[in-house]
Amino acid sequence: PKKKATQKKLRVCVATCNRADYSKLAPIMFGIKAQPDEFELEVVVLGSHLIDDYGNTFRMIEQDDFDIGSKLHTIVRGEDEAAMVESVGLALVKLPDVLHRLRPDVLVVHGDRFDALALATAAALMNIRILHLEGGEVSGTIDDSIRHAISKLAHYHACCTRSAEQHLIAMCEDHARILLAGCPSYDKLLAAHYRDDYMDIIKNWLGDHVKEHDYIVALQHPVTTDIKNSIKIYELMLDALISFNKRTLILFPNIDAGSKEMVRVMRKKGVEQHPNFRAVKHVPFEQFIQLVCHAGAMIGNSSCGVREAGAFGTPVINLGSRQTGRETGENVLHVRDADTQNKIYHALELQFGKRYPCSKIYGDGNAVPRILKFLQTIDLDEPLQKTFCFPPVKEWDISQDIDHILETQSALAVDLGGTNLRVAIVSMTGKIVKKYTQANPKTFEERIALILKMCKEALSDAVCLNCRILGVGVSTGGRVNPQEGVVLHSTKLIQEWSSIDIRTPLSDALHLPVWVDNDGNCAALAEKKFGHGKGVENFVTIITGTGIGGGIIQHNELVHGSTFCAAELGHIMVSLDGPECMCGSRGCIEAYASGMALQREAKRLHDEDVLKVDGITDMKNNEPVSAVHLINAARLGNSKADAVLQTAGMALGVGIVNILHMVNPSLVILSGVLASHYQSPVQQVIEQRALPSARSIRVLTSDLEEPALMGAASMVLDYTTRRLY
Repeated sequence: PKKKATQKKLRVCVATCNRADYSKLAPIMFGIKAQPDEFELEVVVLGSHLIDDYGNTFRMIEQDDFDIGSKLHTIVRGEDEAAMVESVGLALVKLPDVLHRLRPDVLVVHGDRFDALALATAAALMNIRILHLEGGEVSGTIDDSIRHAISKLAHYHACCTRSAEQHLIAMCEDHARILLAGCPSYDKLLAAHYRDDYMDIIKNWLGDHVKEHDYIVALQHPVTTDIKNSIKIYELMLDALISFNKRTLILFPNIDAGSKEMVRVMRKKGVEQHPNFRAVKHVPFEQFIQLVCHAGAMIGNSSCGVREAGAFGTPVINLGSRQTGRETGENVLHVRDADTQNKIYHALELQFGKRYPCSKIYGDGNAVPRILKFLQTIDLDEPLQKTFCFPPVKEWDISQDIDHILETQSALAVDLGGTNLRVAIVSMTGKIVKKYTQANPKTFEERIALILKMCKEALSDAVCLNCRILGVGVSTGGRVNPQEGVVLHSTKLIQEWSSIDIRTPLSDALHLPVWVDNDGNCAALAEKKFGHGKGVENFVTIITGTGIGGGIIQHNELVHGSTFCAAELGHIMVSLDGPECMCGSRGCIEAYASGMALQREAKRLHDEDVLKVDGITDMKNNEPVSAVHLINAARLGNSKADAVLQTAGMALGVGIVNILHMVNPSLVILSGVLASHYQSPVQQVIEQRALPSARSIRVLTSDLEEPALMGAASMVLDYTTRRLY
């Protein structure tokens, strides 16, 4: 629904209850304030913002230069279950006057706190439209019930993740009123990620002698549905942290029932006086980001650990059940049953000081512009009554964007070739939306700089092309450790490229998760997702290009081998004393059948002056001799050229027979420029030389135009991150 041209400014009331929801709401408030012709902003502050024990955090809203229209003291002290209920009641008594006076067009409310439930209840009963942020998520406490209840009261939804959007649709919310925006705090987060003064912030909160990645941030809140157990976990966490003996910044828990007992435990253990600990009530969000970003680990059960920390790849230990259902990046280690100090200590040992790929599950830094655009589409003349959309729901892969356009989930694919460096935006369906090609520089520094430059250009184009980039996949020659994202040894085509960590510089600069694998493996992955290998459990892909490589899929998984040397198919030996190979050995398939081998033979025949056919040669003056000339000469009837191709086809065929006898795939896919020339000779060798039970195996030529790029993209498009301990 488009807003009418003559419509007045939209009066938006933003209500904030605590430091956590303000970090999500502040970016939207700044955005609204920056567009005074479109919006009027009213700010209502209630809940623990106004309580001294929780740091009087309303002051940070004033410091951000927002006029607070109303301050409502709504907390009944006691920090137990009854006090939470009474606080909801007190808020419900005080809110009608305020909402009646402000008369907002839209009330923006965040999350899953009991105060937010009071806000949504009051606004819904007073016929005020509600935009709810962060609906549809699952965490694993009473907060879930409150969050879903607010979703049922709200008229519009801005959610953070695709699965949250699916949950809202499954809860019968109208798809046209759900915006998949990403988390607003990520806008600030990703923009503020690189700050020059981060060491000053760390020293300010943790002391002068603390180094980067050498301290812990601890933040644990009570689980209101299981207070006793959450106090026990808190005690065990403190014991583990005291034993672990690292400088630790510990934040006081929030105002939920059980927090008083937690503070008591903290005091009993002398944490506030302990030389390793600094206990604080509140850290301003921008500074807190820096502390989390550069920490050696974060521990506790705060949603910040499973959400924001992922954007930096900071290792996180998530204790207990408070975030059980949340989607997480691979940086999170879950200790569900944190029932011993030893288990938590062991988790700290596993995680402390590691770095993980950055994860953007919760947002890409553009949430606020999406939300503001969404607010502008609200038609105030439309009936206020909500309509629920009972199933069937729309197809899962259709994402509703602000203008109701499809925003396509896509990957950035990078192909590091011997000659060219290529980057492409590839959609979920395997369509190459846009491709970029540059000559591949010689040195590591220039190469990484160029990859980053091309990726950044692609990322900014992706916004205009309406593609949402989920991550980066890199296909490269040589031997790769895909778990670490490191090129161990490269081919001779790409010099100065050994023990090179590709993942970290890309992930750090682009704030995206990065996957790296060898180009042969990528070709196999491309066939598995987009080509002849779709739905085939066991198959082999062989690339016949400048060199020869490939990948083996067994039981739907790539075979990497113990030292990542599996599927080096070009170096299967088919002769004890054949021609010399670039690997230093002799008689490898690559020495017979690769583009380089054919070029070598073409040059030999040319030098002997026997590449001509009936005195004619198709070569122009000074043109370098290549495999193409050999193939053309053979086609025109040159018997010597034909004999070279026969030998090459035979060598490749014998190599493939060896593969059939070793892994017995149901399909062999030939890929690369020479594939069509080799298909029939390979088939002949199999019929002549393979065991009878292996002769029926099909040999197909790949239909994919860009196997390396498609394979790099498929690593991103198929990967899901979940880790359990």
